[in-house]
This record gives sequence, structure tokens and C-alpha cells, in this order.
Amino acid sequence: MKIPARLQPLVDDGLVDTVVRQLMSGKEASVYVVRSGAETRCAKVYKDAQSRSFRQAVDYTENRKTKNSRQARAMAKGTAYGRASREAAWQSAEVDALFRLAAAGVRVPKPLQFLDGVLLMELVMDADGNAAPRLNDCSFTPDEARRHHATMLREVVRMLLAGVIHGDLSEFNVLLGADGPVIIDLPQAVDAAGNNHAPAMLDRDVTNLSNYFGRYAPELVGTQYGKEIWSLYAAGQLTLDTVLTGRHEAPTTAVDVDEVLREVEDARLEEAARRERMAQTDA
Repeated sequence: MKIPARLQPLVDDGLVDTVVRQLMSGKEASVYVVRSGAETRCAKVYKDAQSRSFRQAVDYTENRKTKNSRQARAMAKGTAYGRASREAAWQSAEVDALFRLAAAGVRVPKPLQFLDGVLLMELVMDADGNAAPRLNDCSFTPDEARRHHATMLREVVRMLLAGVIHGDLSEFNVLLGADGPVIIDLPQAVDAAGNNHAPAMLDRDVTNLSNYFGRYAPELVGTQYGKEIWSLYAAGQLTLDTVLTGRHEAPTTAVDVDEVLREVEDARLEEAARRERMAQTDA
């Protein structure tokens, strides 16, 4: 096929020899199957993300840092330069997350190069050598669903131990490769330790997975793996060998009745004193 303009720099630099076909086109990016020498890879071409709401951007980018103070000011003001800088930061977040997670052994496509808004990476394939399908396009037996769910929980834990939460994990951004599920689409990945929304995002990611695989193994629906994982992580007790149960009880703190009564009495005395001052003023 004709080489898209956005891929021409990779061809010029010798990173891509041939563009085979377009694999998909979505709100975030278009993905192409390309050839680099004897290797078949994929190139993710990012689009201008006009469809993302400002609120979503704030939740996901909370506490993301930029070393350039001019960029930081422009991003805060929302200038044209600031918007371009924010978009570049959004794109590079996926690149950073992929390199970080691949190094930690998480099942993600291996990133190879990032140039001019194009991410060149490993093409995940199925057992027949074709581009792997998304989970949403697959169906499973109950045993397969339980096995893949367990694999995904382990990968979520591995990601969390690397300090990363996907933030938008579901059946739509997991591929079923020849050797099992592979996690994709990470531009919204968040820092587990630096984002106040991290616990809720982790829980949502895990609940999405449980609900999806629960279509085939109904006992997975309603499990509390997300809350359990975060609770163990926050307590410093989470490891790759941690046995998860899917149950979680919110911690309860015994009420200090005497302290409550003291606060009530203090409030009563303060109100009485206020009324007395008002009465003296009126007199």
C-alpha cells in the first residue's frame, strides 16, 4: 500500500521497509502492519486526541511531571504550544510505560522506537501467525476464562509492583496472543504512587476484567480482586506469589464513645457561651 505521510520518516530512517496494511483505526491512533527487514512489526500513529474530555485528562495526568518549566506553564495556561506539549506528553506516557513494563516482564508488546508521534513495536500474533485478536472478539470455555482471568490478575499485580496502573483496562485493549493475553493501549497509564485516583482506577480495571470473563465463568462477577490487590499493595504485602482470594473487607475502626461524648459536650458548652455573649450584647 501507499506509505502514509506520518510513516515516511521511519522509512527515511530505515526503520520501516514496507507498509503492509492498516490494522485498525481508532480515536487515539491508527495502527499499521509494517515490515522491517525480515521482521513483521506494527506502527502506531497517534492522532490529535480531540475526543478526550478535559476531566479525563486531569484524572489521568495528575502529578505527571515535565522537566521544561516553559512547557509546564504553557500546559497550565492552555496555549497552542501548551496543548501541543500536553499531547506530546500523553503520547510519550505510553512509550515510557511500555519500556518500563517490558523491563519488568509484563506481557506488553515490546516497544522498539518512537519517532515523530509514531510508535514502532512488536506485532502480537496468534497461533496461526496472524495479528492477534482483542479479547472482545473471542469466546471462551469456563476453564479458559478462569485461566486467562488468573493470568490477567497476575499481570495487573506485576504492573502495580512496577508502579504502573493501566487506567483503562478492559477486553478492548487486551490481545489474545499465541501464548496468552497481552496488554496494549497505555497512553493513559498512571503512576500508582503519585495519583490520587490510582486505587479507583485499579479497581475499575480489575472489575472490567472480572465482568468480562464472568460472562463465561459467572462466579468471577462480584469478586473483589481489585480492592484486595490495592489493600495488599498499600500495606506493603503484595508480591507476585501472593495468593489472591477475590474477597476484601473494608477495615473498620472501633468508635471511641468517650471521645465522641467529649466532643458533643464541648460543642454544647461552646454554644452556651456563644448564646451568653449574645445575650450580654443585646442587654
